[in-house]
Amino acid sequence: MIARPSSPVPVPDAVALLAGRLFPARVRVAVADAAEAARLYAACRGPQYTEARQLLEARLRAANKVLAAHNPGLTVRWANIPTLITKEER
Repeated sequence: MIARPSSPVPVPDAVALLAGRLFPARVRVAVADAAEAARLYAACRGPQYTEARQLLEARLRAANKVLAAHNPGLTVRWANIPTLITKEER
C-alpha cells in the first residue's frame, strides 16, 4: 500500500472529526498518544531531559506501530515535529 502525501489544503475540524470517527478505537488512541508524545518531545530540550525523551520515543514508537499497521500514512515522523527541524531544512 502506498501512502499519499499530505495535502497542503487545510481540512476543517468538522471533517477531521467525521473522518476520525471511522477509525477503530485503538487507532484513535494511538493517534492521540502519538500527537501528545510528539508535542512533549519537542518541549524536552537539554541534557537533563534525556530519560524523558527516551520514554517519549518509546511511546511514539508504540503508537507508530499501531498506526503503521492500519495506514502507514498516519505515522508521526521526525519531520512532523516542527521544533526539531533546523533552519537549514526549511
